Amino acid sequence: MNAKPYIQSFSVPFEYPVYFTEDLFSPDNTILVKATGRLNELRRHRCLVFVDAGAAAAREDLLLRIQKYFAHHSGDIDLVAPPSVVPGGESVKNGWRHVHDIINKINECRLDRQSYVVAVGGGAVLDMVGFASAVVHRGLRLLRVPTTTLAQNDAGIGVKNGINDQGQKNYIGTFSPPFAVLNDVLFLSTLSFEQWISGISEAFKVAVIKDADFFEFLIRSAAALKARDLTAMATVVERCALLHLDHIRSNGDPFEFGSARPLDFGHWAAHKLENMSDYAIGHGQAVAVGIALDSYIAVRLGLMTQAEWGRIVDGLKACGLPVWDERLNRRVSDGSLEIMVGLSQFREHLGGDLAITLPMGIGRKTEVNVVSPDDIAAAVDRLRDIG
Repeated sequence: MNAKPYIQSFSVPFEYPVYFTEDLFSPDNTILVKATGRLNELRRHRCLVFVDAGAAAAREDLLLRIQKYFAHHSGDIDLVAPPSVVPGGESVKNGWRHVHDIINKINECRLDRQSYVVAVGGGAVLDMVGFASAVVHRGLRLLRVPTTTLAQNDAGIGVKNGINDQGQKNYIGTFSPPFAVLNDVLFLSTLSFEQWISGISEAFKVAVIKDADFFEFLIRSAAALKARDLTAMATVVERCALLHLDHIRSNGDPFEFGSARPLDFGHWAAHKLENMSDYAIGHGQAVAVGIALDSYIAVRLGLMTQAEWGRIVDGLKACGLPVWDERLNRRVSDGSLEIMVGLSQFREHLGGDLAITLPMGIGRKTEVNVVSPDDIAAAVDRLRDIG
């Protein structure tokens, strides 16, 4: 007997605002209050705040300012416990320990699905806290407050979260859009130089494959960005964030059910390089190397010229980003480059079919389904020569 299926089909709209502001926790700044109340539910909203230890150390008054902010707006928002400080950096995403800590705190404070978890920190903290929030009660409301360039223009504004497991970056995670994202430019002024430049690589990523004018702006602004010009960085962060948001909204695959992921340009090598370094290399720095590597592969395939590749590499270096890492030299037992393992891991992450985004000149892209070991080895050799 042939069974006739009943096809169940429905769609669920998602909407979240991304704010660009200054001095978020000043009592006069009402953005956070507006974000929690944007559904006009006419009630006092319960909030639990987690703060990246790095952000707390960089701004010694941050925890006190958060508490004073909630006290000032106590008619609208309720801080259910003092802010909790969590470790920062990629190690906070390694395994389940910190996820369980967040879940235990949420349970201790008896948050429900209409309560808010406020995550203040870099991309790793936002990923980990966001994942914990997404699995409690099948999803709490998450307010992200990114504090790094990389988080404000990329990691903190998208719909993904996760942790590292099984020796792979972001092996465990969910697609769970935030309730709102609150970008405070003043957090960027407290960053180390490595953190400051880290997000610039993501700006190069979207510019190279999507926006030639933005690429030219990055080239012109390289010296200012390296010199920590906050106005220039604010422009880069907002423009990069909007390009990411436009892609998520308009590409037809926000939860990545397909195999093509343009916003992962430069990332297959970057993720493996991070893993090979035991996350000693920052994500943005690894992405810069990955961009240089993939762009040279594009040269080998006739998709871009040597001159265009040179402009990309020179631009990254002018901002203070690396285009070479000694770990690219490492080989496995059969003599092949260890970085190539990242390609098979990336293929598995995509769903079995390889689809690598490569630039076609500056400002356009294409997908390739085969990347040869010879092309990868040639790219590694070329980066070694200029590194």
